[in-house]
Amino acid sequence: MKKLILTLAIFAIALISSTEFYAQKFPRLDVSPMDAAVYPKNWKNSDKLVKVIYGRPQLKGRELSALAKASNKGVWRTGANEAAEITFFKDALFGGKEVKAGTYTLFTVPGKKSWTFVLSSVRNVWGHYTYDKKDDVLRVDGKVSTSEKNIEAFSIAFEGEGNEATMYLGWGKTIVSLPVKEIETK
Repeated sequence: MKKLILTLAIFAIALISSTEFYAQKFPRLDVSPMDAAVYPKNWKNSDKLVKVIYGRPQLKGRELSALAKASNKGVWRTGANEAAEITFFKDALFGGKEVKAGTYTLFTVPGKKSWTFVLSSVRNVWGHYTYDKKDDVLRVDGKVSTSEKNIEAFSIAFEGEGNEATMYLGWGKTIVSLPVKEIETK
């Protein structure tokens, strides 16, 4: 009987210890979770044109102008935490300028009438702290408009048909749009 109790006690201690060990490895939910926007929207469709992976900060009573602003480096990370990453699966026109298929870091320079979209060749970047203009692949201006509803969490979405879409960035009452189009190969 003593062996059985001792065995059960050792088993219980081992079970509790292993549960605590594994529970400590999982971080809490990020307050600005990562998300992805893709075009075409059908996730099961493997024939994609573009995908953006980005962090989604929330306003939480703060002003957009205090959160989405150009830094002393001249750019905003376009979201929270890691800088947004954009992948073009095909050669495309991004804001009317040619971009080769590949993955780039997406920065923006917020403005009142337009926002400048910046594609950088440097990848796996946290924030905008290591940004250097010499790594720019292209810069294009997106059009600013006003939303009727307040957009609490920074959001990116695509709307379109066929091989043409519009990329939308929305936060607060600000919506920024930029056309994206597949370059037809002959």
